[in-house]
Amino acid sequence: MPSAAPLALGLDFGTESVRALLVDLKGAQRGSAVARFRHGQIIEKLPGSGERLPADFALQHPQDWIDAAARAVRAARRQAKLDARRIISIGVDFTSCTMLPTQSDGRPLCQTKHFAREKFAWPKLWKHHGAVRQTERMNAAARRRKEKWLDRYGGIIGLEWLFPKILETLEEAPSVYAAADVWLEAGDWFVWQLVGGGAKSLPRSTCQAGYKALWNANDGYPSPAFFKALDDRMTHVVRDKMPGRLLAPGETAGELLPSMAKRLGLPSGIAVSAATIDAHAGVPGAGVAEAGTLVMVLGTSSCHMLNADCDAIIPGVAGVVEGGILPGMFGIETGQAAVGDGFDWLRRLSGQRDFKRLDRLAAELPPGADGVLCLDWLNGCRTPLMDGSLRGALTGLSLAHRAEHLYRAMIEASAFGVRWIVELLEAGGVPVKRLVATGGLPHHNPLLVQIYADVLGKQILVHPSQQGPALGAAILGVLAAGHRTTGFRSAAAAIRAMARADGSTRRRTGRVVKPRRANRKTYDKLYDAYRILAEQQSR
Repeated sequence: MPSAAPLALGLDFGTESVRALLVDLKGAQRGSAVARFRHGQIIEKLPGSGERLPADFALQHPQDWIDAAARAVRAARRQAKLDARRIISIGVDFTSCTMLPTQSDGRPLCQTKHFAREKFAWPKLWKHHGAVRQTERMNAAARRRKEKWLDRYGGIIGLEWLFPKILETLEEAPSVYAAADVWLEAGDWFVWQLVGGGAKSLPRSTCQAGYKALWNANDGYPSPAFFKALDDRMTHVVRDKMPGRLLAPGETAGELLPSMAKRLGLPSGIAVSAATIDAHAGVPGAGVAEAGTLVMVLGTSSCHMLNADCDAIIPGVAGVVEGGILPGMFGIETGQAAVGDGFDWLRRLSGQRDFKRLDRLAAELPPGADGVLCLDWLNGCRTPLMDGSLRGALTGLSLAHRAEHLYRAMIEASAFGVRWIVELLEAGGVPVKRLVATGGLPHHNPLLVQIYADVLGKQILVHPSQQGPALGAAILGVLAAGHRTTGFRSAAAAIRAMARADGSTRRRTGRVVKPRRANRKTYDKLYDAYRILAEQQSR
């Protein structure tokens, strides 16, 4: 190990920005910075174009990812005031499924002159919902053909996943599909830019492939026959347009190129880990290495991840991947498509500048928000119905209700959605022994965590790190650097050292939120009403 204490870099790519986090091998934060994407979410018009995008489009600019990462890393380094040569590794997490078509050298099609104004050539953000018809056809074909892999995804292919978005492009813009040499996740693309190499050797994440691209370690991707049943032109999509090598998060994707090292202000040759999904990085980032702990990464949307000791096929749970989160266990993913962005939608709609007033007034209201009940499907339902076309609802409104009533009802609805997920897992034979919350919301919104605890009837540990996914990404980068450099011989050892939140040291003590029993009966009744409303709205 180097004489100067080594540092790990975690890059956490979200919907609007990227965070760079520098930590030492004991988990102490040494520098952190956020850089927003210049173009943000491209939902109205393409850059340089006057043509309006369809309402269900959500795109991004790939250059934003490089530029923002460079700004964030340099800012984190300035804050740390440490020699860059101490940085030994890079770990990357990314929103998923955010995907794009590229040429064989990795150049995004949207950055070529020919396709700059073609909307289907641009990266599709995870929340892009343009492939509704294609998703329906894929699900119908999978059921008709009795594809065995479908059960592993709760019986439903998700609207936000890789292949529906590819099929959408094939049908709506065949010239883009034909010109694409490579289809891949944005996280894989970014790592590819860091380590270089040809398309045949580009590092693809088994996490992203397993949860969003129907890949399985034993059987690979769906067969050519399945894709042929969708469209003859897509028969060999995997063989012809998805080259690369599959690597688990924490495995070494390669070494940082000199050109990218100069851009980021880092030493060249340091280890780079294969990418992981942003929310999944929150599991090691929350100090969780064991089975049975549900990690809730709460942000714009939410993902709830659980490691299990055995395989589990649970209807409505879209994603059970062996080694998908941590090696040696079965990673289970569930989630909610609108959480923080739903709250922000209400804030903007009600004309509030920030959440301080809404939080204070909503906390003064009784459970049930004086009769207002919400269904939180403002961006569709992810778990358990896996239907992006579903819409939310607010019921029980009167002229006496104010913005804070709606806001509290939305928080309660989010909590009801989590309770539904927990009940689903436990009914499927996967016990939920412990709950850990991480991400931005648990630290900025204590009311939300308290309502979650009340609705679930379980205590929740709020992990002390406010950058759980970024810390998890840094840990995965450390694993890629190898035990000779770091001293860690296992993922569990690295997690225990860098992200422990068990109260053993004051610095790492998490905040435990206990349920208020006085509210449980009220929330039990409201939960039943929520399930009835969900059933009515999903018909």
